[in-house]
Amino acid sequence: MVLAAALCITRGVRLRPKLNQGRTTSSFLTQEDIVRIFGYLAPEYFMYGKVSDKIDVYTFGVVLLELVSGRESISSEPCEGEEILVLWEKPIIEGGDVKGLLDPNLEGEFDEAQMQRMVLAAALCITRAELDGEDARLADYFDVISGTSTGGLVTAIGLGGTILAKLIRSLGGPKYNGKYLHGVVREKLGDIRLHETITNVVIPTFDIKCLQPTIFSSYQLKRSPCLDAKLSDICISTSAAPTYLPAHNFKIQDPKGKIQEFNLIDGGVCANNPTLVAMNEVTRQIIQQNSDFFPIKPWEYNRFLIISIGTGTPKNEEKFNANMAAKWGLLGWLTHGGSTPLIDVFSQSSADMVDFHLATVTQALQSEKNYLRIQDDTLVGANSSVDISTKENLQKLCEIGENLLKKPVSRINLENGRSEPIENGETNEEALIRFAKILSHERKLREMRSPHTKKAF
Repeated sequence: MVLAAALCITRGVRLRPKLNQGRTTSSFLTQEDIVRIFGYLAPEYFMYGKVSDKIDVYTFGVVLLELVSGRESISSEPCEGEEILVLWEKPIIEGGDVKGLLDPNLEGEFDEAQMQRMVLAAALCITRAELDGEDARLADYFDVISGTSTGGLVTAIGLGGTILAKLIRSLGGPKYNGKYLHGVVREKLGDIRLHETITNVVIPTFDIKCLQPTIFSSYQLKRSPCLDAKLSDICISTSAAPTYLPAHNFKIQDPKGKIQEFNLIDGGVCANNPTLVAMNEVTRQIIQQNSDFFPIKPWEYNRFLIISIGTGTPKNEEKFNANMAAKWGLLGWLTHGGSTPLIDVFSQSSADMVDFHLATVTQALQSEKNYLRIQDDTLVGANSSVDISTKENLQKLCEIGENLLKKPVSRINLENGRSEPIENGETNEEALIRFAKILSHERKLREMRSPHTKKAF
């Protein structure tokens, strides 16, 4: 009830209750009343004219800031830079100086823990409205999204490990026959093809017949129309992990009648971390003077904003050593202690080399903050398995993901090649929030510059 009341009632100049958002207890509105009302309205209302509960959430955040700071939403006697409460408090909160935000009349007489919670609640209310709301789609903020294996499924349809839970085990070949997975993928994606994705996607696979990578890229469709496969075929191919799922064969006929045959397996065998693949695709577009990337130059890697998310590994478990491997034959390399050492070695080295390369490039260009790699190398037991998808294990993985957000951002140490937490750095959650603000700002700039926009300058 306190929350509901606070959404509707704010303080007047003399602490008399007034209904905000255009409603007032008086029969008349003064100019001062109208100005103050604007201080409570969410930015998306001004920009898009959208009315929803989110506007009330924003208003509640402003009310909390008024209570904490002793200031009005729009000051009637402003100092330069302090006219609008929300704009004044933003750098103070982001800088962590909560005390600099507080009403001096409090004279230090308050519960610090409760005050921090109140400021945090206010910041969350305003930040959500300040960005683009819960209905925002990732695809609207990235020039290209790339994924391999499980990441390829997420890139195309947003499905995760739960679809593996009912796969039928087959002892006479791959661990699973893939029928359930294939059925779910085809049901979700239907006949949608690569050219119909919301944004550009890059999904690597590997052709077992030609022994070379096949990269399904939105950017390549004009030059290679035979790559315009169904997303379902692409997903089945990029998730066809050796020993787990069968390879996938399909054919495509291009507009000229030419038939292309594909014999594909998991793209992780060539690009377990597909970040560089995506960057190479963008670089090629820059070289070809694609107007979407004007005026970026091919060597300007410092202009890239990169988020790379891993699916977790048991790397730090260090369960193999040279003495063990020295005794392995073919069978030992293929199976040992419930894992597949040969595949583990190739997939881990492939991903780490990409991370090492990008860490070197971004540090050389002093643009480390433009590259965020989120990965957990501390998984053990069932948590590190690629196919144990019981309800209990999935819940545990969710907890691991939530805890990972609270951990500090890690970066490759170029001296020893290990990923190490940055001292006194931001957490993964804070880094993602920072990236979200940059992406939201960039999107708004592009919308304003677009010849198709209907917004006025």
